[in-house]
Amino acid sequence: MSKLSSISAIVAAVALLAGCSDQARTTTGVGLSASHSGVPFTIGLASPAWQEKAAGLVSQAGFNAQTATRAYPLLGVAQYLSVQRAEASDGGTDVTDVASGIGIGAGGRNLLELDRGAVAGASAVVLTYLFPSQAQALEGMVAAQANAGPGGVHPAFARGEAIGRAVGAEIVARAQVDGFNQPFTGTFPTGPGLWISNTSPPTIAGGQLPGVTPWFLTSASQFRSVPPPAFGSPAFQTALDEIRQISNTRAAEQIRIAAFWALSVGTPTTAGFWLHVATDGINQHSLSEREATHLYALLSATMLDAQISCWDAKEAYWFVRPWQADPLITVVAAVGKPNHPSYPSGHSCLSASGADVLSTFFPEQRDRLNAMVTEAGLSRMYGGIHYRFDIEAGQTLGRSVAAYAIAADASGNSVLTPH
Repeated sequence: MSKLSSISAIVAAVALLAGCSDQARTTTGVGLSASHSGVPFTIGLASPAWQEKAAGLVSQAGFNAQTATRAYPLLGVAQYLSVQRAEASDGGTDVTDVASGIGIGAGGRNLLELDRGAVAGASAVVLTYLFPSQAQALEGMVAAQANAGPGGVHPAFARGEAIGRAVGAEIVARAQVDGFNQPFTGTFPTGPGLWISNTSPPTIAGGQLPGVTPWFLTSASQFRSVPPPAFGSPAFQTALDEIRQISNTRAAEQIRIAAFWALSVGTPTTAGFWLHVATDGINQHSLSEREATHLYALLSATMLDAQISCWDAKEAYWFVRPWQADPLITVVAAVGKPNHPSYPSGHSCLSASGADVLSTFFPEQRDRLNAMVTEAGLSRMYGGIHYRFDIEAGQTLGRSVAAYAIAADASGNSVLTPH
């Protein structure tokens, strides 16, 4: 089974978002409703295929979680801005220059092809920047999507593709100066209760993240977590004892859950997991290309901002990992020992922020999504790598970031709004 197939199995088993196979028109949150449920050829939307391609390339390239979480919004935001710009250039979504009585809504095939071309052009440019060795394969994917409909390449696809490539180039230019590739230049504090790097000389995975340009936030510290319990305090000792107890009595089911949610190098990672959940919701609700790319963009950009905020707190407190505080605590091998401080949990920051965005689009799934966030958090305790207060702080931080990003997007004047 491929890594991407494994993620599909996780989504199916935990979320059950697709429910039954009925693809009837349904209402979503944020005012969305299915508009392109029938298409004159079998390919349908372009954006899910490009998101799946990105997840596969992330797995294949062995991106760590921090690198992957930065990569996904480059793709998602480029797709969404391209669709908006392409539609605006063609008169908006109410044009009727092609008969609309063929089941694909206002604008007919022209609008469908325009959006698909915009997504393909933007995606190829961004993914070629991220995975330059895949340039030929990516261009082949554009060609395949261009020729998917009857009669060869539709003129609207070509128009959309040109616009998408221009937007993709703008997003690449942003990526080149977003600070992600700057080396960490900080210092590593030492002392009781402080995290110790896994390497010598010391390094920190994602150490540069507090200096990365966010998509929505005004600063990395905007929602900084409150300080963790003092090292050696009764509250700390209680939390440490809990992880020691788990380590001493770890059940097979706890090991399975820890491994299930590890989502480490060689997988689409945590951010990729939640994007795959988004794809299930997109398919269930038969969203249009514009609606689908809106979700991908907001979800991926919010998760990066949550990651930036999380590392700001990690580097503010430099809190010791459980196995460092108590050498008798064992770590589940499939989870490993992350090379960055314990507080707060990055996994919970991303999962909580992602679930809140998804709940805004698919409110009927809120309870299911929250249950997934809870299990994802517990998995890190079962793995021996986080205290309970790490998980709680991460979830609080992730939800704060999500609320801010969702409000900014809803204002109609955010980074997801063409200017």
